[in-house]
Amino acid sequence: LGGMGCSAGVIAVDLAKDLLQVHRNSYSLVVSMESITQNWYFGNSRSMLIPNCLFRVGGAALLLSNKCKDKRRAKYQLVHSVRTHKAADDKAFHCIYQQQDQSGYMGISLSKQLLAMAGDALKTNITTLGPLVLPISEQVLFVATQVARKLFNVKMKPYIPDFKLAFDHFCIHAGGRAVIDAVARNLRLSARDVEPSRMALHRFGNVSSSSIWYELAYSEAKGRIQRGSRVWQIAFGSGFKCNSAVWVALHSIKPETDSPWAACIHHYPVVTPEMLTV
Repeated sequence: LGGMGCSAGVIAVDLAKDLLQVHRNSYSLVVSMESITQNWYFGNSRSMLIPNCLFRVGGAALLLSNKCKDKRRAKYQLVHSVRTHKAADDKAFHCIYQQQDQSGYMGISLSKQLLAMAGDALKTNITTLGPLVLPISEQVLFVATQVARKLFNVKMKPYIPDFKLAFDHFCIHAGGRAVIDAVARNLRLSARDVEPSRMALHRFGNVSSSSIWYELAYSEAKGRIQRGSRVWQIAFGSGFKCNSAVWVALHSIKPETDSPWAACIHHYPVVTPEMLTV
């Protein structure tokens, strides 16, 4: 898959899932990567210079299988995948847009509406995902609030379900500090919930579609993934897209010596101040 942006990893997993449902006793290899060389911007437009500061080269690979014999050695089982695409909205389509600047340099422009579009896409995505993962009590509260607001015009804030009742670990695309902050605020996540995302951004930068796998590797390196742990990966990308993948750990996972975090995990977490003096 090409041109799918930072959410391509979950799109590829969803495509692999569909292929494995058709082809029995098969493997599917998914490789997510970011190479900034071809997309480096050489101009002076501020909105296009931001990606130069955020993106880094990185990659991850995962092997998916539908063979029964592999269940004993598999790390996770894919439970749900939900994809949201908002390209029908012009603002969403152009909030991350590749174009030429006035000098003819090609670059990716980030608009000020980016966070608003991300919030809207996330809302649509969790509206579909919620009924699949949330306990009945949370679903009832959400529906009751919506009915009160829509039918009876009751002035009250929309009820935000507690997704911590459905998931043990969160891997939010490390697109930037503002993205992580916005998702944490909207979903009422704690500092520990978003720690893998913040630390992955601090250590590796924005490695595009592979960032959610660096974050999962962080939780593994910390020894936090236990048998039955439920993981929610949230990926954002141009389009605008918001995609979710839900995994369940099939066994407790021990830290690995070949993990990208192996040499530095003892230094994390670190404090990431909101502003630095230059």
